[in-house]
Amino acid sequence: MNILAVGAHGDDIELGCGGSLAKHAAQGDKIFIYMATTSGGINPFGAEIRNSKESLIDAKKAADILGAQLINGSFPVNQLNFDDALNSELIKIISEKKIDLMYTHWSGDVHHDHRMLARASLHAGRHLNKILMYQSNWYRSDEVFLENFYVDISDTWGIKEKLLQCYESEMKRTNGAWITYNKNRAENYGFVIGVKYAEAFQCVKWSI
Repeated sequence: MNILAVGAHGDDIELGCGGSLAKHAAQGDKIFIYMATTSGGINPFGAEIRNSKESLIDAKKAADILGAQLINGSFPVNQLNFDDALNSELIKIISEKKIDLMYTHWSGDVHHDHRMLARASLHAGRHLNKILMYQSNWYRSDEVFLENFYVDISDTWGIKEKLLQCYESEMKRTNGAWITYNKNRAENYGFVIGVKYAEAFQCVKWSI
């Protein structure tokens, strides 16, 4: 099976579905990772909060752990839009790589880039039979993330943690909070399905 994981910035994919991707890798599935933006950025006061070159290096490290092919987009951070440029790039990837299953951002995410990329993914992947949306942050939205599809990642949580640790600057910036939060969330989702750790998704479509 050919898997496409779509994320706006470096570490979005690993946060949202890293454990599931590790399971796909163990099963011999082919994984493609599309990071849509350059990932670098500055805050409203002009201070750099993320370096594009460092983020790309980190993303390549994570992709190597999974044995995945990294496809790096060139859209500026916070400037993704639901337009032909983004839609066409996604359609091309889905077609050329013969994608069977796509993981993408949740369409209700409050982050502009995440939300626009989710919309583009649903448009570009409208002919796919399997689409799952993930959460990659803890920010509240006025919409509800409906987790209705679970994946047991008890055997791959350790790999997910290694993937997150590839993003050294982000781990430093958040003082490791991303790992703590996601481990707790994986444990909570695990309780729901009776396993140690799980990832949860909002299923858009799953046809067999």
